[in-house]
Parts: sequence; C-alpha cells; structure tokens
Amino acid sequence: MYTDDGIYLGLADGQRVNLALNMANRHGLIAGASGTGKTVTMKVMAESFSDAGVPVFLCDIKGDVSGLCEPGAKSDGMERRIDKFGIRDIFSYKSYPVTFWDVYQAAGHPVRATVSDMGPDLLARILGLSPAQQGVLNIVFRIADDNGLLLIDMKDLHAMLDYTADHRAELLTTYGNVTAQSLGGIVRALLPLENQGADLFFGEPDLDIIDLIRTDSNGHGVINLLDCVKLARNPTLYATFLLWLMSELFEKLPEAGDLDKPKLVFFFDEAHMLFSDAPKVLVQKIEQLVKLIRSKAVGIYFVTQSPSDIPDPVLAQLSNRVQHALRAYTPAEQKAVRSAANSMRPNPAFKAEEVIMELGVGEALVSLLDEKGIPGIVQKTSIICPQSLMAQCAESSRGKFLSGMEKYDQAVDRDSAFEELERQQAEEEKQAQLDAEREAFEKEKAAFEEQKRKEEEAAEKKRIKEEEAAEKKRQKEAERKEAAKKKASERRRAQIERQVISAGSQVLKRGLMNTLFGGRR
Repeated sequence: MYTDDGIYLGLADGQRVNLALNMANRHGLIAGASGTGKTVTMKVMAESFSDAGVPVFLCDIKGDVSGLCEPGAKSDGMERRIDKFGIRDIFSYKSYPVTFWDVYQAAGHPVRATVSDMGPDLLARILGLSPAQQGVLNIVFRIADDNGLLLIDMKDLHAMLDYTADHRAELLTTYGNVTAQSLGGIVRALLPLENQGADLFFGEPDLDIIDLIRTDSNGHGVINLLDCVKLARNPTLYATFLLWLMSELFEKLPEAGDLDKPKLVFFFDEAHMLFSDAPKVLVQKIEQLVKLIRSKAVGIYFVTQSPSDIPDPVLAQLSNRVQHALRAYTPAEQKAVRSAANSMRPNPAFKAEEVIMELGVGEALVSLLDEKGIPGIVQKTSIICPQSLMAQCAESSRGKFLSGMEKYDQAVDRDSAFEELERQQAEEEKQAQLDAEREAFEKEKAAFEEQKRKEEEAAEKKRIKEEEAAEKKRQKEAERKEAAKKKASERRRAQIERQVISAGSQVLKRGLMNTLFGGRR
C-alpha cells in the first residue's frame, strides 16, 4: 500500500515497515518456500508501485496474479487484517489498471522481438554457443547488415545461415572462415528454442519498451501482466524473453540517476529458471544488466524459493530483501537458511537463522534500504493484505483489459532476409536456367556447325575427287587424242614416205631409161 512514507509492506512490533520509493531501483529479492506468501508480497508491492504512479511489469507464473484487474473480495479474515494493520481509513477493495501480455498470443497481447533486436552476442549466450560458433553467428549478422537484409523472424535467421553455408568460399576473404561444423552447431542450438515457441516470439510488430511505461488517466502506473503459465514450462524461451527485455530497457532508456521514484519496476517470478544450468557468460550478462540498469531508474525484483537460486554476483545487487519462511530438512537446505540469514543486517533482538524456519504464512524477515540507502536491520514483519482479488480473474474481466495495445495483435510479415534471399535464389535459378539453355543452344549450335563443317569438308573432298577424276579423264582423253593425232600423223608420214618412195622410184626409173635409151631433149 502506498502512503506518504513510501510503500507500506507490513507491521513489525507494531511499527510500520516501509520501502523508500527513491530506493526501489536498488533492486530486491522476495524469497521463501512454496506456500509461504511470496505471491501476496509481490502483489502488495505491485499494487503499491501502481498507486505511486510507477508502471510495473510482472510475470504471472501460476495465473493467480491476474486478479489484480478485479477488486478484492470482502471476508471476515480480510476485515480482521485491515484492522490489524490500521489501514481502515485508507483501505479499499479495488482493481488496478492492467495490460495483459502473452508470448503465445492466447491470454494477452502478443509480445514480439526481432532477431536483430536480440543481436548475435545475446542470442549466442542464450543458446550456449562456443566461441567459434558465436564468431560465426556474428559473421552471419554482419553479412545480413552489409547486404541490407533484415533479420526479423526465425525463417530470416535460417535463410541467412543457409546463404552463408552456400557461399562460404566466396565470403572467406571478406569475413573469414565459416565452417560447416559451426553452422551446424548453431542450427542444433536453435532447435530447443524453436520447439518452445520462438516462431511466435520473434517477429513484428516488435514491442516498444515505452509502451510498458504508462500511467492511466488517474496517474496510476499500469501493471503489465505477462501470462507465463505456459512460458514457465519452456525455460529457454523464458530466459530469452527476460534477457531481451532487460537489454532493451538498458539500451533504450536514457540515464536518469537517482529519482524520487523508479520509472519502471520488474518482478521476475520463478527467477531460478533464469539461472538454471546457465553458462557462465550468460550469468555475467545478467549480472552486468542488473548492475547498470539501476542508473536507468529501473528496479528489478527476483522472486524465488531460496536465495541460493540466485548466483552470488547477482544476489549482491539485491538490496531490498523480503525473506519468507524456509524449511531445512537437509544439510543443503540448512546451509541455504544460514546464507539467507547472514545476507541481512542482524537484529540483536533475535537470531534470523532460527526465525526464518518459524515464520508463518504471510510473515517475512524484511531488510530494506532507508531513504539514504543504508540497509535497515532485519525485522520480523507481517505483510499487509492486497486490495485486489487474491485469485485468478474471470475471463470476462480479462477481456475488458485487452484494449489499448491492439497494434500488436496482428502479426506483420514484411519483406526481410527470407523473402529477399528467396527472390535472389529464384533469380539465380532463373539465370542458371537461362545459362543452361544458352549452353545447350551453344552446344547445339556448335554441333550443327560441326556437322555443317563436316558436310562441307565431305562435299569439298567429293568435289576435289570429282575434279581429280575429271582431270584424269581429260588427261586420258587428251592422251588418247594425242595418240590418235600422232598415229594419224604417222600414217600420213608413212603415206608420204610411200608416195615419196614411189615418186622417187618413178624418177629413178625414168632417169635410168633416159640414160639407157636417151631421153627427149
């Protein structure tokens, strides 16, 4: 409950225990065994921040926190508690301004982020990639940036991984070596995340962090309630979402320093899921964010069963502690009790280690920072009652609050890496088909020209052969004519010779007769 003295959490020895609003961004822890009252404490604080005009983001793991949107139910027990805490004059059963969100898009407005918003380093930490695989993932994101390819959803990331695998040789000199083993390792690491619903989380329109920092018309901070009933069963996606959310707040909110009250307060229920089997680099990232986000005037409160669920470097940043009862049936549990007791400023009136195991439902050991940031001594405190319904809200009530953020309800699938690479692939396939057709045409043309050349060679050989045959025939005919001519010439010569001989014989004969008998004078 919010009062002039801050957030009124409960009574300790008849004195009010208040959380100073200007110290609320020093973060905090609400711990305790199951059924000891952690959820009620979380609701009381969320209501108080809302009354103070501070927006809240709260993870509803079991579904019972949704009652914030309905007024509390009057009962004899509630009336006795109202009188016990002396708040009769300021208490009222009332509802709070709530906006419902759901990564799985069933019980609230969708919550989405783009792959680019997540970034390669944060994604690598969540997936537990090796340094080599993280380097390759950075190369994939760099290639996308250099080529103007938007990484929005999971199919964009897979398309870029496929593109990188297909063009490894071409990319080697520009981006370095990308091994098939590293690419395969990234794809394998993505499978659990996809199985848990990453296709619903990664996309557009992506959540604008500023939409979580709102107040209603009465100046009350809006309580953003994330339905985590299903999400909590998928710890990888749950951790992915929470880390992204903290990273976005750190990157987009300006430095604020110490303000009179936080700009926004987060409650992360079942916080152990954020750290269970988490790689060391992931824990280091969370520790860094928790340390630095305070300067953005954002408070983070982890809700879990035991402080030992939170790594020591992160636990050291949680200054405001509300420790409900713990049970110690094993040596490990006894050690956890001692650690929880030793983490708070001692109270000389009692031993915290003993009191932790004796606390009843709705009681807690509380150690808070005062207005100057000095840790107060731990006090055994009875937590006050919430003003809203201590149960799950009716579906009809939930429906009334599903308005105002309708811009997130319809998914948008604009052109991004997947579509662009699909077009490029289609163009490459078309060009490959054209090249194949051109090559086939060129082969056919070459074959035709070769056939034509061979036919021309054959025709030329035939022509030459025919010419040679004709030439031989002409030569033979010429030789025949020459022989005939020669023969005719020889006949004429022989005839002439015969005539000459005949004529000579006549002359000789006549000469002889003249000689013998004398001739005419």
